[in-house]
Amino acid sequence: MTVRLADIVDVLDAAYPPRLAQSWDSVGLVCGDPSESVETVTIAVDATPAVVAQVPDRGLLLAHHPLLLRGVDSVSADTAKGSLIHSMIRTGRALFTAHTNADSAAPGVSDALALAMGLEVTEVLSPVPAGPELDKWVVFAPTADAAAVRAAMFSAGAGHIGDYSQCSWTVAGTGQFLPHEGASPAIGTVGAVEKVAEDRIEMVAPATLRAAVLAGLRSAHPYEEPAFDIVALQSAPGGVGLGRIATLPTPEPLSAFVSRVRGALPATSWGVRASGEPTAPVSRVAVCGGAGDSLLDDVAAAEVDAYVTADLRHHPADEHRRVSEVALVDVAHWASEYPWCGQAAQLLRDHFGDSLPVTVSDVRTDPWNVEGS
Repeated sequence: MTVRLADIVDVLDAAYPPRLAQSWDSVGLVCGDPSESVETVTIAVDATPAVVAQVPDRGLLLAHHPLLLRGVDSVSADTAKGSLIHSMIRTGRALFTAHTNADSAAPGVSDALALAMGLEVTEVLSPVPAGPELDKWVVFAPTADAAAVRAAMFSAGAGHIGDYSQCSWTVAGTGQFLPHEGASPAIGTVGAVEKVAEDRIEMVAPATLRAAVLAGLRSAHPYEEPAFDIVALQSAPGGVGLGRIATLPTPEPLSAFVSRVRGALPATSWGVRASGEPTAPVSRVAVCGGAGDSLLDDVAAAEVDAYVTADLRHHPADEHRRVSEVALVDVAHWASEYPWCGQAAQLLRDHFGDSLPVTVSDVRTDPWNVEGS
C-alpha cells in the first residue's frame, strides 16, 4: 500500500492538534509535497545533519523541535539550516514538526516521560481550557420586549451550548428607575419613580462576539440605557495541557526516585541533579518534558512531592525551594523529550502497520556532549 505524506500528516495532526501549539511556536509540515508517497519515517528530537543523514531518500523526518523557529529569514543553501532543507528537498525527503502541540496533547511528551519512569499519569498539571472563552450575559428588559431582545442576541451569536442554539434562562421580576432631567424614558416620565414588569434574561456567548452581542441587545431593547451585566466565565479544564501529575507504584525516598529517573532516561553529560531532602518520601510527582520552570507555580500548588523537568535555572529554582517543599529533579532537555519519539513511532506503526517502516533515530542530539573529569 502506498502511503502519501498527506495521510501521515492527517494522523499526526489528529494526535498532536496544531491548535494546541503555543502562539510563538512553528509546527507542521516544513518541506515536502503532501501528494507524494513516503517510504519511511524517522523520528528524532532535533533535525541535525547526523539525523538527516539517517533519513532514506523519499522518507519523512518527524522532529519534535522546529528547525525554523528563531530568527530565520533565509533558507539559502549556504546557511546551516538552509543546507539541510535543500538536501532534503533534492532527495524527496520531507520534514514535519510536532512541538508544543505534542507537549500538550494526550498522550504527549510528558505522558511518555512519565511512562518511561514507571509512573501512572492521573491528571494534567497545567490544563488547557476545554472550550473557547465565554461571557455570561445578564440582561433586564420589559417583559413585552424580552422575546425581541433574546432574538437579537441569538442572531449575534449568543446562546450556543454544544449542539444546541437559542439557549437562555428567564425569570420575571420588577425593575425600578427614576428618570432625571435630560432623560427620554421609553416608559415613565422625568421626575417620577417608575416600576416595570421586567424579565431577567441570561445566556452565554463567545467573548470574541462581545461587541456584536452588545450591538444586537441595544438594537432590540426599548430603553435608552439598558441594564445588563457581562461576566467573563472561567473555562473548565480539558484533558490536554502542559505537564502531568503522576503517581509511583509505591512510595520511595527522594534519593531512590532520583536513581529511578537516571535509570529511565538516556545518559547525557548533563546527568540528573536534584534539590530536596534525600530521605523525604516521594509518591506523587509532577513531570514536564522540556524546559519546565515556567510551571513552578503550578507545581507548588499541585500537592506533589517532586517535580521532574529540564532546564531549571538557578534563580527560579532557588525561589521555588524557599517557599515550597516540592523537591526538584532536573534532567537534560533532550533526554526528557526522547521518550516521546517512541510514543510517536508506535502511533504511526499502529495506524500504518507494515506499509510504513518507522525508525527512532539513535543519534543523541543533546548539544551538551563533553563531561568534566
